[in-house]
Amino acid sequence: MVSTVPTLRHERTLLREGARLVIGMDEVGRGAIAGPVAVGLGIVDLATGTAPVGLKDSKLLNEPKREELQPKVARWVRHGAVGMASNERIEQIGIIAALGLAAKRALDAIREQGVDLTGAVVLLDGSHDWLSPAIGGALPVTMKVKADRTCAAVAAASVLAKVHRDRLMIASDAVHPGYVWTSNKGYASAEHYAGIDRVGASPLHRWSWLKQPGLFEMDIAN
Repeated sequence: MVSTVPTLRHERTLLREGARLVIGMDEVGRGAIAGPVAVGLGIVDLATGTAPVGLKDSKLLNEPKREELQPKVARWVRHGAVGMASNERIEQIGIIAALGLAAKRALDAIREQGVDLTGAVVLLDGSHDWLSPAIGGALPVTMKVKADRTCAAVAAASVLAKVHRDRLMIASDAVHPGYVWTSNKGYASAEHYAGIDRVGASPLHRWSWLKQPGLFEMDIAN
């Protein structure tokens, strides 16, 4: 059984093996039907202390707990950033390329802060390296399945990305009302599809991702 309490054990192994920095990276919003995809990163080094109490993969935390943890996580990592790719870009280039674009923007934001990424290694959650093609091999990437649950730097990246994207979707609910984004954050739900049925799709929807009316309820039943 995979532990739900992440540690720096894997990151410290990478650091002892020669990495100067470990960049934990995770994505949020990949499966949503509205809004951007976000990629967060959290950088740690050998001087980084124990992770904040309560840190977990963002999917295992409720919204109040994520909001409580976000400033603690932002202080704990050596550097953090979130990059995004809009729903329009997702439509234009596809979700995998959009993930790479969002990640590149997060890395660029770190470099713009003056951070030297020489000797850094990216620790990416999952088994599919969607990052290397986007950055042209500029940084070595190591994959780890369930890294968001076992690796504190990746869990931190997950929390940073989730809180950032959720806040954006909550603010967007006031601009494009009717879809209950304050609750579903742009993910598929019965209330979200009911809103689309009532008022149609918004400029923030991933138009080609939308199901025909009634299919969501059928999926739930099946």
